[in-house]
Amino acid sequence: MMKEVNGGFSQVRGLPGALESTRGSVPGKAVNDSLFRDQLEALKNSLPTPNAKSSGVASIQTPTTLKFSNHAVDRMQARGIRFSPEQMTKLEGAIGKAEAKGAKNTLLLTDEAALIVSVKDKTVVTVMDKANLKENVFTNIDSTVMI
Repeated sequence: MMKEVNGGFSQVRGLPGALESTRGSVPGKAVNDSLFRDQLEALKNSLPTPNAKSSGVASIQTPTTLKFSNHAVDRMQARGIRFSPEQMTKLEGAIGKAEAKGAKNTLLLTDEAALIVSVKDKTVVTVMDKANLKENVFTNIDSTVMI
């Protein structure tokens, strides 16, 4: 399969064999796999890992990234809600706890806000500030985590 590039044709990358045929094709840019592996391993070792529980169950310590839906971002902007890096770490920890208990959609309550989160996708669906919490009904959640 070929694709046109600037009036000419070139091989489509991503097809079987394409990686081998393109590797080292840039002059002066030799690929050094072992150096890359060493750098990747050093990066992995430099990441902070949460304290492991003493349950005797081994777990893989990987950083999580909490995402925000467009709706949640719009609500945060409209309501002037922001989370510091420390708060984000707490939110991600709370999602980890909810996930460990088998939660699918959880309500996270902080001192300043309430967040509805899809645990599976690690995505904040919506955010509400503390002033707007009164007399609201939260539906389609199966857990609540207070932070």
